Amino acid sequence: MNKTLTQRFSSGDGRPSFDVIRSNRFSVLLPLITAAIMLYAISIPWWGESSWMREVVEISCYFVFAMMWNLLAGYGGMVSIGQQAFLGFGGYIMLILGNEAGVNPFIAIPIAALATVAIAYPVSFIAFRLQGGYFAIGTWVIAEVFRLSFANLHWVGGGSGTSLIALRDIERSVRESTTYFIALACVLLVTFGVYAFLRSKRGLALLAIRDNEVAASSQGIDVGRMKLAVYLIAAGGAGLAGALYFVSNLRISLDAAFSVNWSAFAIFMVVIGGIGRIEGPMIGALLFWFLNKFFSDYGSWYLVGLGLIAIVVTIFFRDGLWGALQRRFGWSLFPTHRRLKVNG
Repeated sequence: MNKTLTQRFSSGDGRPSFDVIRSNRFSVLLPLITAAIMLYAISIPWWGESSWMREVVEISCYFVFAMMWNLLAGYGGMVSIGQQAFLGFGGYIMLILGNEAGVNPFIAIPIAALATVAIAYPVSFIAFRLQGGYFAIGTWVIAEVFRLSFANLHWVGGGSGTSLIALRDIERSVRESTTYFIALACVLLVTFGVYAFLRSKRGLALLAIRDNEVAASSQGIDVGRMKLAVYLIAAGGAGLAGALYFVSNLRISLDAAFSVNWSAFAIFMVVIGGIGRIEGPMIGALLFWFLNKFFSDYGSWYLVGLGLIAIVVTIFFRDGLWGALQRRFGWSLFPTHRRLKVNG
């Protein structure tokens, strides 16, 4: 057994030792796959078309938002249909910092994410008073409160929205390439940040809470503190996705920022790809982008098609597309579970 893939424990009293296996042969390829993809992605601005960079930024925003929803619901068991509150908040904070405070919008992106974490903390006291389905509906109500609040701020466009004018003096090619590289950095940060979190003891605690809060609490896990931490991380990631998305679009409006479709699409991406798996949002974001790119002009039929795809996948592939591949071939690019092998 490769020692880099296991942790070995011995009882010291003659009883069999055992290995805690945390990786597999497929996951060993992760550094190589990551390096190859990143080298290819980094090279695009030098030989690709600018439209390609915009598409990558859009996919990145979808992925970051879906990953945060997956962390909250798939790993934390807190199903939310109001994460658009934090996406829109992050977008508007970025715009306010850029247009009103004179902050470079690219620098405003991480600041907006931190501001979203700050606003999510008091909001959590309201959200966590609710459980189960009431929590899900409550998050949607909170999102509507956010939307109505920004609708009354006429200096940021009110209901009609406004444009990001802080980037008007930056050359288009520079603006697009900078947005592109920030998007790549956000994807790396979110992917490996969530992976490291889930591989830690806190990740184990989160999975225990998802499965049974009472049992987790009886084992000494601070359930409330852990759920709050995940809620704030998911909010900050949603704010990051929102700020990046509207920097790319150069315009923000209430309907675009606080639409419940954001949560619906995140649920679609995670369920299609595989809930409770890091690979799930990756597959789901790519599939959703493809469908949105080539079929969104069909209007309501497009939404019906998304619903039918979701129904088919949930019936025949209950663990999502990646979950089906994992069961069939044992693939796990980002293994977060631990398997016990007894020796002797």
